[in-house]
Amino acid sequence: MKTVIYTCPYVPAEWIVAHGLRASRLLLDRVDSASMFIRSEGVCPFVRSFISEVMNNKEAEGVIVTTVCDQMRRAFDIIVRKCELPVFLMNVPNTWQSLASQKLYIDELKRLGRFLKGLGGKPPSNDALANIMLEYDASRATVLASIEYSSARQYAEAITAFGRDGPNRSVNRVTGIVPLTDGIPLAIVGGPLMSQDFALFDTIEQTGGRIVLDATETGERGICARFDRRRTHEDSFMELANAYFGGIQDACRRPNSELYKWLQQELTTRGVQGIIFHRYVCCDIWHAELKRLMDWTDLPVLDIDTAGDNETDRYRAENRIRAFLEMLQ
Repeated sequence: MKTVIYTCPYVPAEWIVAHGLRASRLLLDRVDSASMFIRSEGVCPFVRSFISEVMNNKEAEGVIVTTVCDQMRRAFDIIVRKCELPVFLMNVPNTWQSLASQKLYIDELKRLGRFLKGLGGKPPSNDALANIMLEYDASRATVLASIEYSSARQYAEAITAFGRDGPNRSVNRVTGIVPLTDGIPLAIVGGPLMSQDFALFDTIEQTGGRIVLDATETGERGICARFDRRRTHEDSFMELANAYFGGIQDACRRPNSELYKWLQQELTTRGVQGIIFHRYVCCDIWHAELKRLMDWTDLPVLDIDTAGDNETDRYRAENRIRAFLEMLQ
């Protein structure tokens, strides 16, 4: 089965799978900037890693890049020039309140469908798409429910395994039947994490904290809304578009008030006592969001900024997390 790779949460895996292809959302690894074939100054480490993965991936038959940030637009330009894989640039509107923005997202999904057809896919029927959506929905619910019984790293790995492999090949990483309650309840907020960033979860738990809300792009914030079963059977395509475009909140949205409504609800419900804010130094979107978040919340916020490509960053982050947990204890 042909594999299509991507990283953005606004790309619906169900739409790819319904065309008879395999959808694989990447978990990226750190790339040494000195070994890259492009200049690294001002380039987000996540984007560097994405470009490297695309160039070296032996399974992919196609790549999807979205326009949610300028860095990813730059990645598309580089991949088109340097890589022989078919690449699709999906326009995801930052504005979301107008009918025109919603229609643009719907039109982009249809255009994506034509790209998938060019890779050998076949357009799905309403019922075929609906069945795949409901299968994904049930599996997502199982993964999300595992937060009470898994360590933060296990939970993050379960989410990324689901994005990479889908419901049939995902590994069940729930480790027990007794909810975990030890540690100061914390949230981690920010853009996407890379695999090496999962070590932060270990540091947090070893120093007395417990992540009860993973509000990163690669965590539960990057998961679409639940599908309504009735609407899914009536018009699966429209329900898919609504659940992704309307159900995933991000700092890139204009306005991004819905992100704060979502955060307010989740922070309160889960009894969060502190926020760890993770961002890459070259990410203008999340850098700008830091001050707003600190002004918005009464909770203590720890800013973890990283260049994403050296051990010094890791040790610095670990020391700051330890100091933050000591302050909260």
